[in-house]
Amino acid sequence: MSLVLGVDSSTQSTKAVLVDAADGTVVAQQTAPHPPGTEVDPRAWLGALELATDGLLEQADAVAVAGQQHGMVVLADDGTPVRDALLWNDTRSAGAATQLIAELGGPQACADALGSVLVASFTSTKLRWLRDHEPESAARVARVLLPHDYVSGHLAAPGTDPFTDRGDASGTGYFDARTATWRHDLLEAALGHAAALPDVVAPGLAAGETRDGKPIAAGTGDNMGAALGLPLVTGDVLVSIGTSGVASAVVPDPVADGTGTVTGFADATGGYLPMVTTMNAAGILDLQARWLGVDHDELAALALSSVPGAGGVVLSPYYGGERTPNRPDAVGTWTGLTPATTRADLARAAVEALLCSLADAVDALVARTGAEPRRVLMVGGATRNPAVRALAPAILGRPVALPAPGEYVARGAARQAAWALAGTAEPPDWPLTTTDELTADPQPAVRERYAALRDHLTDVGDPAQETT
Repeated sequence: MSLVLGVDSSTQSTKAVLVDAADGTVVAQQTAPHPPGTEVDPRAWLGALELATDGLLEQADAVAVAGQQHGMVVLADDGTPVRDALLWNDTRSAGAATQLIAELGGPQACADALGSVLVASFTSTKLRWLRDHEPESAARVARVLLPHDYVSGHLAAPGTDPFTDRGDASGTGYFDARTATWRHDLLEAALGHAAALPDVVAPGLAAGETRDGKPIAAGTGDNMGAALGLPLVTGDVLVSIGTSGVASAVVPDPVADGTGTVTGFADATGGYLPMVTTMNAAGILDLQARWLGVDHDELAALALSSVPGAGGVVLSPYYGGERTPNRPDAVGTWTGLTPATTRADLARAAVEALLCSLADAVDALVARTGAEPRRVLMVGGATRNPAVRALAPAILGRPVALPAPGEYVARGAARQAAWALAGTAEPPDWPLTTTDELTADPQPAVRERYAALRDHLTDVGDPAQETT
């Protein structure tokens, strides 16, 4: 039996899964935490990698790493980090995104060039922020990598040139997703000078060998890894509820949405993975549980004991700013609070807000790509919450299939490793097991009230000025 190792170097932790290359069965898995925050020394990821892969890497016949998208890893001439990495959810570069879009000729021209309209998450905006706010650090940058590139390089044999794939590269802001080529001119414009970039490895090929002489695949971004690990096929819409919320679909043709709602990423197989991403997802529930002094099971029980519409309480859950809609300076806003409001109403309003935000994401994806879903799949840690399960089909207005619990980003990396090991034209066929299909009567009134608050905040401008 051939075994392959898939690694997910995410925002919060490193997960490693050892998998049977023939059918995708997980043989063993381990995890190690990452430091908190939106600014992290990337060397901490290497320590987590060593812990998570200890005893597993030696058993693998091939390996691949998937990782959090967009993060800015900048290295000096000697290969050491110039400064801590800025992660995807660090919004300090929102102003830089606006500047770069204007320099490209506006939102549609930006989408035409890159597949996406830049927001603060993209690597190029962080490089511009670095140029303008830390010029001495910017001047020392000799190479720019993404998080998964940096972690992959730690596993690769000494002397291996840095490498990446078209999927993760398409989230940088200096890569043309249609032609799968770097835009070195855009990198130089963002950073202020030229810098080295990793080689882009074609789908299915090995990027080199590990220190033990085993094939190492190119790796990819976390969302591309999840699509590969499920696997997502044409007609599926995937809703992922983790640190971020994501609605995505695989399509054969590139997407260039000038509104910026849909990012036109490439996938890890040669197609495209348009997606709509929210910054606020599972954290909405974490925060509400903390405020109410309950665990997640108790939060779910409270939410389910309230009524649809939460007794008139509505939440705009953009606590840490938001990416979709693009409101980097937004704050959370509650409305409809009265003396009759209960703890159960507050719990339910938080769950409904999370799901309404994701329903907006699904609707936008369908409207701008024409990818009307044959089925909606839902994954992520928050799907363990009984209230999320109960309310998701009602708020999304569609049946929802739950894949069996698993580390699908790491599984996608493992499938990529198995593909490189096999040397075949297509990745191995790993069947998807679903556990439940969730159904419920739609609740359009809940979404209408959520949309009214969302649109009102757009009209009045800075939500921090709102009173409730």
